[in-house]
Amino acid sequence: MALAPKITNEQKAIKTTYFSIAGNTALAIIKGLTGFFGNSYALIADAIESTTDIFSSFLVLLGIKYSNKPADKNHPYGHGRAEALITFIVVAFLITSATVIAYESIKNIMRPHASPKPYTLIVLGAIIIWKEISYRLVMKKSKETNSSSLKADAWHHRSDAITSIAAFIGISIALILGKGYESADDWAALFASAFILYNSYLIFRPALAEIMDEHVYDELIVEIRKVSNEVKGILDTEKCFIRKAGMRYHVELHAMVEATITVKQGHELAHQLKDKLKEEIPTLGHVLIHIEPKE
Repeated sequence: MALAPKITNEQKAIKTTYFSIAGNTALAIIKGLTGFFGNSYALIADAIESTTDIFSSFLVLLGIKYSNKPADKNHPYGHGRAEALITFIVVAFLITSATVIAYESIKNIMRPHASPKPYTLIVLGAIIIWKEISYRLVMKKSKETNSSSLKADAWHHRSDAITSIAAFIGISIALILGKGYESADDWAALFASAFILYNSYLIFRPALAEIMDEHVYDELIVEIRKVSNEVKGILDTEKCFIRKAGMRYHVELHAMVEATITVKQGHELAHQLKDKLKEEIPTLGHVLIHIEPKE
């Protein structure tokens, strides 16, 4: 009986992104219609964010597909950095939606309007549960695939859940306290926009670290040294530099060997070490081994 082909990280990420697109499309329609007929600007603001999430998820999909193109003459390390660049664009979408929500919220606070309808709370309750489930699922896949743009997409779901919670609280206050508190719904939307801006920074910072080759991979370095010490002939490891590009980690490692062995033996040990590392740690991309003599 033939074994089923193994699903690659790219395929997992793409499948997860399609899930986000479908979910955000459905929610944008539900929120927009409920907010319009239920007199809730917080829900309309939520619908605006979900609409931007649709476009940002399409960008994530594009980034994942492009970043996994194989290396070529002009891109010897592959196209992985495209994913971080896409993350920057996704953050720009988030900031834009937060700004629009804040502007419209302030306008609504300054003018009287009808209270939200009670049934909007039922819709919001269902949305909060669904978005939190979506966040956990997409975040799990982002960790499995080492995808920064998928992580950004996961935070879209979490920020959506938080804005829905804010809307739920605002609408509840407006309904319970009655006349004079209609704008509680709009204050909730304003709070949500501030939270979206904060999340934008949390998403932006790791992508910037990836572009700037910041040293943030201590746990992976420990694992690399541990695997290296299992290779017969490798006495120790010295310098270890890591850079992330897309879903792959490119490694430069200095390995210590007996000073008396031949160049050919050192070359063979380097290949054995490289093969062992890529076998034990599948997320590694290019691995460059520099042999150092140990007296």
